[in-house]
Amino acid sequence: MRPDLLSHEDSALILVDVQERLVPVIHGSAALLARLELLLAAAARLGIPVIATEQYPQGLGATVAVLRAAMPGGSTPVAKVEFSCAPVPEFAARLAATGRRQVVIAGIEAHVCVAQTALDLVRDRPGEVWVVADAVGSRRPDDARIALDRMRGAGIGITTAEAVVFEWLRRAGTPEFKELSARIKAVA
Repeated sequence: MRPDLLSHEDSALILVDVQERLVPVIHGSAALLARLELLLAAAARLGIPVIATEQYPQGLGATVAVLRAAMPGGSTPVAKVEFSCAPVPEFAARLAATGRRQVVIAGIEAHVCVAQTALDLVRDRPGEVWVVADAVGSRRPDDARIALDRMRGAGIGITTAEAVVFEWLRRAGTPEFKELSARIKAVA
């Protein structure tokens, strides 16, 4: 099944485990954080619900401060010990409460929590799960690359942060486009 274009009216953004003790060991973490900030800015501007998660926050710390500050609506992350977000009751309830059919996933680590979440969610949402390739990361680049290949093979859409934002915007010339275009240009 070919995934449709993303729509800001139909999307929810999932931010997986971008935590204080994980980020410093992730390959390319500075670029990853810039793209995550772009996605969060677009979500905030376009009214897209965001659900953040934290894997074992007692040991791995909280979501990094720059992303906590950018989260729309001041929502608190869902704490978990499962690698996949999908079976966590609070996560499942928050996702269901959004009423959104499209799920856009970003965060870390690509081959563990991101992949397991995407693979679980695509079973119930074929053609409606996307992973943002340049907004996910792992400690080793090969782990992320292989995870993205595996997810693609399972029918998960693979996209980029800039593509997501432009699909959510749909057109130039709007106040939203004008506000976000400067942020898009700033992200290398």
